Amino acid sequence: MADISAATVMKLRKMSGQGMMDCKNALAETDGDLDKAMEILKKKGMATMAKRAARDTTQGKIVTMASDDKKTVAMASLCCETDFVAKSDDFLALAEVMAPLTLTCEGTEGADAINNAKVDGKLFSEMITDLVGRTGEKTEAGDFTRYEVQGCGIIGTYIHFNGTVGAMVEVETSSDEASAAVGSVAADVCMHITAINPVGLNRDTIPADVIEKERAEATASVQNKPAEIIEKIVDGKMGRFFKENCLVDQPFVKDDTVTVGQTLENAAKQAGGTAKIKRFVRFEIG
Repeated sequence: MADISAATVMKLRKMSGQGMMDCKNALAETDGDLDKAMEILKKKGMATMAKRAARDTTQGKIVTMASDDKKTVAMASLCCETDFVAKSDDFLALAEVMAPLTLTCEGTEGADAINNAKVDGKLFSEMITDLVGRTGEKTEAGDFTRYEVQGCGIIGTYIHFNGTVGAMVEVETSSDEASAAVGSVAADVCMHITAINPVGLNRDTIPADVIEKERAEATASVQNKPAEIIEKIVDGKMGRFFKENCLVDQPFVKDDTVTVGQTLENAAKQAGGTAKIKRFVRFEIG
């Protein structure tokens, strides 16, 4: 058996980020071969991932990144099992590595786009495996979405202080002046989305099956009413449903005397322009 020096163990530890004993054991198993020892440590991480594949990842961190011109903005989540790991230096460091990848990876949504991105020739999925080897806890890339403004507009983001809930919204405007005027409002709208969790942007974006179920329940609840007024009652119930669940029709959390859509419109009018929400996304870990 090769004599494994402390310097070699430290070198492998620096290369892999694994614990001293894990590195020493891997080197002992490979007679001091660093490359083979790295493979052993990598397989250990993969084995841990496979063993814990069924575990729920209900903790983690949401990150966001914007291009220099603010025209491209992305949001992604890195998830793990426990709050302890989510707050660890290694986990937070990997989340920081993930953030810029959201702007450069191929594809505009989904975990695979992040997993297949490379950092200095190394897949992000392999970096996750390395982290799993160190923490012994299932870790995975979660949600990912990237928006890019075409023409005039602005992208707002908001991440709640706990780092596990956030939202991103794209607002179309009639001019750059209008974009500037609605900048802070767009961020507030994201805060609204995070808190209220709307089902869709407007009535056209609510899934048909959701609408059908809601209408059926509303109809069933008024079967004891005269036939001539059932339709009016059901229409009224559906109107309230849309107001409660469509983002643009919801009372704004910072001023419930106006809707979210009106709030943006009013801000844009101050700059002599118009603004409307094009799309939004909400992330929540757990």
